[in-house]
Amino acid sequence: MSNLLKDFEVDPKNPSLEARQRWRSSVSVVKNRARRFRNIRDLDKLVEFETKRHQIQEKIRVAFYVQKAALQFIDAAARTEYKLTDEVKEAGFSIEADQLASMVRNHNTKSLSNNGGVEELAKKLSVSLTEGVSSSELPIREKIFGENRYAEKPARSFLMFVWEALQDITLIILMVCTVVSIGVGVATEGFPKGMYDGTGILLSILLVVMVTAISDYKQSLQFMDLDREKKKIIVQVTRDGNRQEISIHDLVVGDVVHLSIGDQVPADGVFISGYNLEIDESSLTGESEPSRVEKEKPFLLSGTKVQNGSAKMLVTTVGMRTEWGKLMETLIDGGEDETPLQVKLNGVATIIGKIGLSFAVLTFVVLCIRFVLEKATAGSFTNWSSEDALTLLDYFAISVTIIVVAVPEGLPLAVTLSLAFAMKKLMSDRALVRHLAACETMGSATCICTDKTGTLTTNHMVVNKVWICDKVQERQEGSKERFHLELSEEVESILLQGIFQNTGSEVVKDKDGNTQILGSPTERAILEFGLHLGGDFVAQRKEHKILKIEPFNSDKKRMSVLIALPGGGARAFCKGASEIVLKMCENVVDSNGESVPLTEERISNISDVIEGFASEALRTLCLVYKDLDEAPSGDLPDGGYTMVAVVGIKDPVRPAVREAVQTCQAAGITVRMVTGDNISTAKAIAKECGIFTEGGLAIEGSQFRDLPPHEMRAIIPKIQVMARSLPLDKHTLVSNLRKIGEVVAVTGDGTNDAPALHEADIGLAMGIAGTEVAKENADVIIMDDNFKTIVNVARWGRAVYINIQKFVQFQLTVNVVALIINFVSACITGSAPLTAVQLLWVNMIMDTLGALALATEPPNEGLMKRPPIARTASFITKTMWRNIAGQSVYQLIVLGILNFAGKSLLKLDGPDSTAVLNTVIFNSFVFCQVFNEINSREIEKINVFKGMFNSWVFTGVMTVTVVFQVIIVEFLGAFASTVPLSWQHWLLSILIGSVSMIVAVILKCIPVESCHHHDGYELLPSGPSSNSA
Repeated sequence: MSNLLKDFEVDPKNPSLEARQRWRSSVSVVKNRARRFRNIRDLDKLVEFETKRHQIQEKIRVAFYVQKAALQFIDAAARTEYKLTDEVKEAGFSIEADQLASMVRNHNTKSLSNNGGVEELAKKLSVSLTEGVSSSELPIREKIFGENRYAEKPARSFLMFVWEALQDITLIILMVCTVVSIGVGVATEGFPKGMYDGTGILLSILLVVMVTAISDYKQSLQFMDLDREKKKIIVQVTRDGNRQEISIHDLVVGDVVHLSIGDQVPADGVFISGYNLEIDESSLTGESEPSRVEKEKPFLLSGTKVQNGSAKMLVTTVGMRTEWGKLMETLIDGGEDETPLQVKLNGVATIIGKIGLSFAVLTFVVLCIRFVLEKATAGSFTNWSSEDALTLLDYFAISVTIIVVAVPEGLPLAVTLSLAFAMKKLMSDRALVRHLAACETMGSATCICTDKTGTLTTNHMVVNKVWICDKVQERQEGSKERFHLELSEEVESILLQGIFQNTGSEVVKDKDGNTQILGSPTERAILEFGLHLGGDFVAQRKEHKILKIEPFNSDKKRMSVLIALPGGGARAFCKGASEIVLKMCENVVDSNGESVPLTEERISNISDVIEGFASEALRTLCLVYKDLDEAPSGDLPDGGYTMVAVVGIKDPVRPAVREAVQTCQAAGITVRMVTGDNISTAKAIAKECGIFTEGGLAIEGSQFRDLPPHEMRAIIPKIQVMARSLPLDKHTLVSNLRKIGEVVAVTGDGTNDAPALHEADIGLAMGIAGTEVAKENADVIIMDDNFKTIVNVARWGRAVYINIQKFVQFQLTVNVVALIINFVSACITGSAPLTAVQLLWVNMIMDTLGALALATEPPNEGLMKRPPIARTASFITKTMWRNIAGQSVYQLIVLGILNFAGKSLLKLDGPDSTAVLNTVIFNSFVFCQVFNEINSREIEKINVFKGMFNSWVFTGVMTVTVVFQVIIVEFLGAFASTVPLSWQHWLLSILIGSVSMIVAVILKCIPVESCHHHDGYELLPSGPSSNSA
């Protein structure tokens, strides 16, 4: 099978255009192309999008690079004049939306200058740069300047799905045959008898179409929910005088937005104030070099990313007036990249479809030849009647229906159904899957490289210990003051300055007047510590002017700020990784509060304090300062600082992490912790989580990156903890793990984690702590930042894979039996025991209903007691072929005996004996499928009933199938070519079907893969026993 599917191979991440075109061109037998490819990315539209994107990029590039030269030659009279409309005047604004959009889009600094700069522009927009927009003005601003929403693909109505289902070529042919059949039937047999056969097929087609449309419609609603979640971005703004978080969609023109590293610029705007702001505009201009934004180059474009620094911006243009909005409009019909499993099953469907098509043609030819020979033998070859035409039409309808059954259109669509179901469940479990293939790939993950903070720990940080003036003080939980430091006034002043000036966070008042700290958990912990010491954030900020900020950088692992001192001169503050910042110090504040030289003995004592804090699993930071005669023109100094304090921040391990790590280890998934923390802190946390075990290796990033390639590859399998790592170290670790055959999932939250997230097989971004840059480069967003959720994604990934295997096993069995029984019967008896209506019903059981029942089963505990699914593993395993072959042989033998010797065995005689026999065959065949569907719940295990009643979808489908079967046989005989059966015949049909369960038990006792166990998984050598799975 693998040789036949060589054209149906794509990479799970970033598949090549050639591979995508190759498999599409190889899909030759498709009943309904519109439905089959509905959720697959349209390559023509992809090319169209790329062309449009390049055009927009070129337009912006031209505006950016030639604006100054161009503006010199543009005559003022030739420029577009924007006349202020009455509506804008009445709303209290003095500038038009289009004028604002044009100014920012074209980087027109002269226009901004003519409007009086950002301060005057704010006045024209009736907004205060300090107080922000008033909430009461939001509706009028949205009315005049528009909403911050992009054109979206209109939701498809249910009727559109009905129309799509009707585009099935085989169903169209059947409908034509039906119309002809009704016309001829009424003419020859009269009304209403002549309509029965044709009406039966029409009703069956209608039922198939409705069930298909309902299933597809519900699936589309699930994808719409997921799309809405993907577009949720939270931005920080100043409104009503308070700093607050709002949805990007609620942003209006005039809003004052706060930007920091990793944020996406949410709308077009103008720079108000900030420090070292660098913007990555590659998404719009295609330029890889970041653009520096400052007073002289103040324009910010929606969709770009903050690469460095922080700033405040005034929103000037939103929604579809921005270039990003126009770019997003081209994506509305983009579709999803296909997953490897979808592509593989398109290949399986194509191969089986070709076989089915051949059988259908052969069946039609054989039936026609037999019919012609019978007429010739009877001497009526020259006499043809309308009844003969109806017979031939019936033969043709049966052949077309065989194609309906034989082409397993549901195989690739079942993958989409299963993934949609899994993604919906994961969303409720706090994991947002951005790319379909990631859910699939997670089932093969062999390694998870996880961050520590927020993922393994709670991310609720507090300063637990502090070393200052040669004393260690511990947090007093019961006390009001929390810390009794007894510091001199001068030392306390410097400490509070270092806390409140050197921070990227803010202390604000909410609407109720309560104090609220906005920022990262580490920053919040230090600011809270400063507030407990009696510090006043606002007073400190007003007292000193900030001259320069160097935001926290994961490479330098420190943050610095320079402030002007009231009496002249400047003071630099720095805080960061304790052992790194300690090396920058020359002095230390002693027990008397005086600055003294930092001797080797003092360095040793402070290092012991740091090590002691770290061994208690505390994150350690040093707070230092340096006085300067004047502000430096370049970067802030790297040495000569005075040590003030070492703080130990407590971040408790999440309660369920240890169990989740053990679950991964039992499932053959290695968990590695990659953190920027001190190695002692990292080892302590890793031991508590069960990650760092005997024989494992803990290594620092600096040591790892200096290793020669051959040594690096040798130790990588042993690494369990990497401390003081840089984002580049994480990327190197991930790429080397992939080279040795590991399927790697990696977590990330910072801007610099983007390369590692992109490189990994599955990138997992943190939903709470993660930046927009990290989320955009991730495949899955862990919305609660919890490691347990990551394990849940792996569990569902395995469930999707095995659910599709169950469905494929079930469907191929039905395919084989339906094809052979009709073909053999046609060759021997000259008639097919299963009519067109009956085959359509069987097709619905095995296609839409079968997919619903088997492809949506929730994961069971046993899935995480097996190793990961090997990427090279054959999807249809030997075990599956054994089950398919065994069940097919049993069903063919039983149905063959009934077909050829049923009348004598069942003692049937009389005019309706043939009709009774064919109904018994049809009923037995359907019940074989019902019981085989239950068998398919477990490919290898004997107990197929475990957890069956926990899946309401499965039990619901089973119930509906049986109820409809009773209705078809007992009440719809005129349409379905059946007759009511006696209770004995019903019992026989059910008995024949139920015996397939005994056959399944016997088959599962036949070993076919000695080194494998449970559906293609290798048995874990030291894992839990197979009985527990």
